[in-house]
Amino acid sequence: MDSPVDANSPPVPFIDLAAQHGPIADKLIAATTRILDSGQFVLGQEVADFESEIAAYCDAAFAVGCASGTDALILSLMALEIGPGDEVITSPFTFFATAGAIHRTGATPVFVDIEPGGFNIDADAVADAITPNTRAIIPVHLFGQTADMDVLWRTAVAHDIPIIEDACQAIGATFQGRRTGVLGKMGCFSFFPTKNLGGAGDGGIITLDDEKLAQHLRQLRMHGDTGGYHHVTVGLNSRLDALQAAFLRIKLVELEDWTRQRIAAATDYDRLLSEHGLSDRITSPVTFDNRRHVFNQYTIRVAATDRDRIVTSLRDDGIGCAVYYPLPLHRQPCFHSLGYPQGSLPESEAAAAEVISLPIAPGLDSVARERVIDRLAAACGGAACKQRRAA
Repeated sequence: MDSPVDANSPPVPFIDLAAQHGPIADKLIAATTRILDSGQFVLGQEVADFESEIAAYCDAAFAVGCASGTDALILSLMALEIGPGDEVITSPFTFFATAGAIHRTGATPVFVDIEPGGFNIDADAVADAITPNTRAIIPVHLFGQTADMDVLWRTAVAHDIPIIEDACQAIGATFQGRRTGVLGKMGCFSFFPTKNLGGAGDGGIITLDDEKLAQHLRQLRMHGDTGGYHHVTVGLNSRLDALQAAFLRIKLVELEDWTRQRIAAATDYDRLLSEHGLSDRITSPVTFDNRRHVFNQYTIRVAATDRDRIVTSLRDDGIGCAVYYPLPLHRQPCFHSLGYPQGSLPESEAAAAEVISLPIAPGLDSVARERVIDRLAAACGGAACKQRRAA
């Protein structure tokens, strides 16, 4: 179903934060004024209230705000006293912060390939990667869908190893009806502006049910201070700003509606791909049974030989798109010393060569979605796009 490019058609941005903020602008401005008048800019009651609301949303007992999703991961590892000589199992197909946080503690990231047909860690293969030095497992709920937690739970219990969820892209996602944030010992979230729940800058939070551990995390985010400048350990300066918390509290009220919009847009994309005859040439994202996919990204797969040309074609036609992620972590130059040769984790390497993420943000209307898939069909028509494998 190729159609000529309409020069008058507006571009479709990858994400339009101005459109998201427009309907709640008055509330955001009022929150800014309230924080300015209070003079309380770091932590304080605004952050405490937001922590309580996020904990309730995730069905967790506690939540501890911090400066970023990256810091949430680092603090979680520090709270478990993970450091040099320890190993932490995770996925190589994710944003750098997951492995970077492990490295920052002095521990060694151990990479397990992703599952065929999906983008998350191959839960069945995790058990084979466990050694006497394994101290934690960090599954990444990539693009908004959880890893196979049932298998990971069994492995973790059998070896008495804690799970730290990297849920930075998956707030509101569920596994067997339980939300991310309570699927492991701790759950780590990011509030980077492009996340499903995004702030006006960096921010993060850790959810958990262990009161003693929560108190330890609060100390760690304040340089290990127990109060009165008494430092029982060396922590970080990683506190959540009150203004970020105020904005996020407003947005949290909208989150479920925005999530429903993302899911509806993904369903519509699936339909349009089929109607354009692209189902045999493009692999659309799969939602596995008993999981709620919240679509932080709608990520398709195309033939690796065509991917870069298709991305260029879409951008030339005014369609925002992105490649998450073009080089898996085990092949990053800074991790070459870990000894993973090319081809050692083939599923991750194949995904990195084939993925394209399409616009999926709330407010993306049906006209925009149709234009995205129309231009994708045109781009594929210019190359013999072949589906690599059925999902």
